[in-house]
Amino acid sequence: MRALPCERKMRLPCTILAALLVAATSNTAFCAEAWPSRSIRFIVPYPPGGPTDLMARSMSGRLSEALGQTVVVDNRPGAGGNVGAEVAAKSPPDGYTLLMGAISTHSINVSLYSKLSFDPVKDFTPITQASIIPLVINAHPSLPVVNVKELIALAKKNPGQLSYGSSGSGGGTHLAGELFKMMTGTDMLHVPYKGLNPATIDIMGGNIPLVFNDLTTAIQPYKAGRLKILGVSTAKRVPQIPEVATIAETLPGYEAHTWFGVLVPAGTPQPIVDRLSRESMKILQSEDIRKRFAEVGAEPVGGTPQAFAAFMAAETIKWAKVIKASGARVD
Repeated sequence: MRALPCERKMRLPCTILAALLVAATSNTAFCAEAWPSRSIRFIVPYPPGGPTDLMARSMSGRLSEALGQTVVVDNRPGAGGNVGAEVAAKSPPDGYTLLMGAISTHSINVSLYSKLSFDPVKDFTPITQASIIPLVINAHPSLPVVNVKELIALAKKNPGQLSYGSSGSGGGTHLAGELFKMMTGTDMLHVPYKGLNPATIDIMGGNIPLVFNDLTTAIQPYKAGRLKILGVSTAKRVPQIPEVATIAETLPGYEAHTWFGVLVPAGTPQPIVDRLSRESMKILQSEDIRKRFAEVGAEPVGGTPQAFAAFMAAETIKWAKVIKASGARVD
């Protein structure tokens, strides 16, 4: 039976469509197989030697093994992480640039700076959340309080008289202090430092009574008896200091921590995103990475790109409210 004219007209488009689908499928498979064919850059938007750098270097070694190509850490510090994040955002979306993003670059800075040279949502595709680092409230041994309940009572009795140090205006530890003030209705004076090390030195010297600190910096002075830890900022107590109660045990709903995660430039091919996510989650579940992260007080997280995206969105909303209420600005 001869095909009708309209049937003959339909065959060619269908044939072309089928060929295009085959070609597209083959091309996707080719991209996934061919990548990576050279070294990969892992941007850390902070100086060498810090927790972010250590975590990135720990992951880069394992990623090199998994991907069969060298993953090189590239430190690009400056402007609260914005310098390195901008470099990553403007890099080609070809799978050869990773970023170790953080709470600052992907949740805080968008509200803290009047203008950013990158969009933390539109310019990036999440891979996985790498870790969290708990924060703590440090107190000098002479301060007459031993827990969060007593600190709140002391602050309410002496409004505007207690001061607390942080890593700097608009940083995660500053905002953790502002969140504490908001939730307790207390008035304490913020003293910004250029990093947590000088703040910790000052509190050990008795020059300031309180510091909102990270566990990495606080744990050794605490173990040596040079500082108190009044409370931990995470929802659950941390294994390094299980004897210390969480802030939330006195102040329900309080939670604050520093966090980090792996991202790539937006537009990176999905097969590459999927493979990076799978390999990164495997690495974060390994025992040796858990031990390495524990050295800086970090807890590996992992999770899907979708889960990380949802987490960052929630954190952005949360800290935008705190920044607005505190009036914190850096420019």
